[in-house]
Amino acid sequence: MSGKAVLGSFGPADYVVFAVMLVVSAAVGVYYAWADRGPSSSGDFLTGGRRLTALPVSLSLTASFMSAITVLSNPAEVYRYGANIVFYGVSYVITMVVTSEIFLPVFYRLAITSTYEYLELRFSRATRLLGTVLFIVQTILYTGIAIYAPALALNQVTGMDLWGAVISTGVVCTFYCTMGGLRAVVWTDVFQLGVMLAGFLSVIIRSVDQQGGVSPIISDAEQGGRLNFWDFDPNPLRRHTFWTISVGGTFVWSSIYGINQAQVQRYISCKSITHARLALYMNLLGLVCILLCSVFAGLCLYSVYKHCDVWTAGLVSAPDQLMPYLVMDILGDYPGLPGLFVAAAYSGSLSTVSSSINALAAVTVEDLLRPYTNMSEKQLSWMSKGMTLVFGVLCILMAGLASLLGGILQAAISIFGIIGGPLLGLFTLGIICPCANSKGALSGLLSGLVLSLWVGVGAQFYPPPPEMSRPLSLTTEGCNFTAAANLTWTFFLAPSRSLLADTWYSISYLYFSPIGTIIAIVVGLLVSLLTGRRQR
Repeated sequence: MSGKAVLGSFGPADYVVFAVMLVVSAAVGVYYAWADRGPSSSGDFLTGGRRLTALPVSLSLTASFMSAITVLSNPAEVYRYGANIVFYGVSYVITMVVTSEIFLPVFYRLAITSTYEYLELRFSRATRLLGTVLFIVQTILYTGIAIYAPALALNQVTGMDLWGAVISTGVVCTFYCTMGGLRAVVWTDVFQLGVMLAGFLSVIIRSVDQQGGVSPIISDAEQGGRLNFWDFDPNPLRRHTFWTISVGGTFVWSSIYGINQAQVQRYISCKSITHARLALYMNLLGLVCILLCSVFAGLCLYSVYKHCDVWTAGLVSAPDQLMPYLVMDILGDYPGLPGLFVAAAYSGSLSTVSSSINALAAVTVEDLLRPYTNMSEKQLSWMSKGMTLVFGVLCILMAGLASLLGGILQAAISIFGIIGGPLLGLFTLGIICPCANSKGALSGLLSGLVLSLWVGVGAQFYPPPPEMSRPLSLTTEGCNFTAAANLTWTFFLAPSRSLLADTWYSISYLYFSPIGTIIAIVVGLLVSLLTGRRQR
């Protein structure tokens, strides 16, 4: 099929579908504010009174993992580089086992609200404060981007008002988090996960129908080199191979599921450790389903535009706009369906942002207020709601800042992973190395952070050469319009490359997290042994 130079824009039915998603999300917050209107503590608000069961928690864990960046970026990744990201499934399995057997028992049995409380119990208050500050910085940065990036992609393709969408999603999200606490966050996540899957399936079913079945789509992908699964090259400079995705991915996802407050807060809110474990393993099924949906959506995208690449032709200005373009192209004649996909993308934003806001409020109350004030439980409960409101506003402001950062967006997303690696190393050091002390912990965390920041920031200035990232071929030969008028080329002077740029800075971005984790553990152990082991 050839791309169209002009696509339809959003219709009334699409706005209705999008509005219904926002209204239902807000209604859940109102319901839980009414249901939990009796006397409550900050713990009830932040951990749902530890009464939640496995099923809603597992769906919530899956939903908050699947941001709008996933909905838009994974299919575009398959379109440009191939389907080998399906190996993330391997890293998901290892991550759930590691989280269930190493991190979950420690956090659950301590009955803590903030994961960073563990750092003070195990090391020192300074370690706890540094961990908390790093988490707050990375989460606000990432959350602003999670709101803004999809809004920009969808605005440029569908014509939906950019700031109207950013502010409405930010306000609704802050509203139900502030009103209903963690229970509202979990149950809106369940609803939003359903919307996300429906959005994906609408695109997949229409693509399969239009292309004449699943077989032609698979055949197109094979001929176009998209089914590049069997790449076992151990070279760490290669962007995506089986090893970078499964090994690097395991570290990235372990830092999210094992120690990130937003995820830990969910499974420690379960009514028993068995429910918490079950939630993790049920969530694994959800992760695999979403991964397969996003990979197949990417194959559909390639099959539809195999003869006319709309990105090269200049019809979209960024890869993240490929999926919205496909939706408007093949679903534009079906009122409400483009709205369903946009609702799916924003559901990804809402679920990520709500879990982040709730987690930010938890660490602020538990790590920065409770230890230093004499507030009653009722006052802390009100502070929890107040901090949820404050962080909601901060995240909307960060989305505004993200609009000014332009090309730094991708750098900020990389930094999210870069900070997670050293923090994972710090927690792992505490849990599996009894001899580690607070001097070792701080030295390890700072060393891991410096090294992973060095490689991560260097990689932004010296991107890996194409022979390491290996983008697959795309063509505009079948386009039935003049592409040249739509092309805008930007030339810039690339800095001259050194040996450091061709080795250290060219390492796969998926290895940033393992570098930070391993350095934090090794330095932490060495310093601990040199300074007299654990002093307790």
